[in-house]
Amino acid sequence: MREMKAWVLHDIGAIHLEEADRPEPAENEVLVAVKAAGICGSDIPRIYRTGAHVHPLIPGHEFAGQVVRLGKKVDERWQDQRVGVFPLIPCRNCPPCRKQHYELCRGYSYLGSRRDGGFAEYVTVPEWNLIRLPGNVSYRQAAMMEPMAVAVHAMRSAIPDDADRGMPIAVCGFGTIGILLAMFLIEAGYSNLYVIGNKDFQKRTALALGVGAEHFYDNREGGAQGWLTAQTGGTGVDVFFECVGKNETVAGAVMGTAPDGTVQLVGNPASDMAFEKNLYWKILRDQLTVKGSWNSSFRHDREDDWHYVLDRLQRERIRPEQSITHGFPLDALDQGLLIMRDKLQEYVKVMIETGA
Repeated sequence: MREMKAWVLHDIGAIHLEEADRPEPAENEVLVAVKAAGICGSDIPRIYRTGAHVHPLIPGHEFAGQVVRLGKKVDERWQDQRVGVFPLIPCRNCPPCRKQHYELCRGYSYLGSRRDGGFAEYVTVPEWNLIRLPGNVSYRQAAMMEPMAVAVHAMRSAIPDDADRGMPIAVCGFGTIGILLAMFLIEAGYSNLYVIGNKDFQKRTALALGVGAEHFYDNREGGAQGWLTAQTGGTGVDVFFECVGKNETVAGAVMGTAPDGTVQLVGNPASDMAFEKNLYWKILRDQLTVKGSWNSSFRHDREDDWHYVLDRLQRERIRPEQSITHGFPLDALDQGLLIMRDKLQEYVKVMIETGA
């Protein structure tokens, strides 16, 4: 059995770089040589606070690479192909799967949280989960397709295609998803964008990326709701994307949304969530739509979120690599994890490049 380097999570906080057996692709699977892998914000609690669904586990669900070996029954045209990877493995039998809403699967597996993922030199991936990369899409860009598709899914869920491009829209929370969401909103032509973040670094990032920094509010001392109300003439925004997942920011989203508007919840919850009575009344009396968004659509057709992203990458309409603030070789993955866990440096996206 040939070996590879992999970061193996044995228990909460116990992640180590080890020599591991290189996996063999099963039927309908391929072996992917990982070329680039992003660290997701969700990887930090998974590794250091809550643990994964199974141990030992190789984390990492944002990655791209090259197919180097085929399992039985795999189309031979995948050999040596450069690929992105949709990390959710649906059962394809439950009611949502039968409607091709695979992101809502009731019995899914997941690369990097329920089975081994991309923080390694090699990983096995179902053929179904592969997306072929055009020559002008880099591995770094492709490793960001997963968070990009999550951002696109939230945008397309909240805003119909024929919406007024000048309507006021807010994005609260300017980490990776918030930045990518703002980038896609601007690429789609939405011009009246209000961004709420907590760090001057995020404002500088917004300026560098050209994502609506002229309406950026630094919320470290609170007051975003009053600022947003004043900016919109007292009415609020038509669509409010909440990308933080805290009670106070969800409350601000509800209070900052105009009558008949939409609150799109995107951020993973940091704690138990609760609506105070005045917030509930605001939802009722202003007839707000409150929606949730999780993951992204992947159906192997041009209309799904992943192909939407791929189209913008191929046409160079989106350049997500501009938000990569740190890059490390696979051996130094722990440095990236600690930067994110302990906030040792300002960062947006931390990327690992394996050189496999």
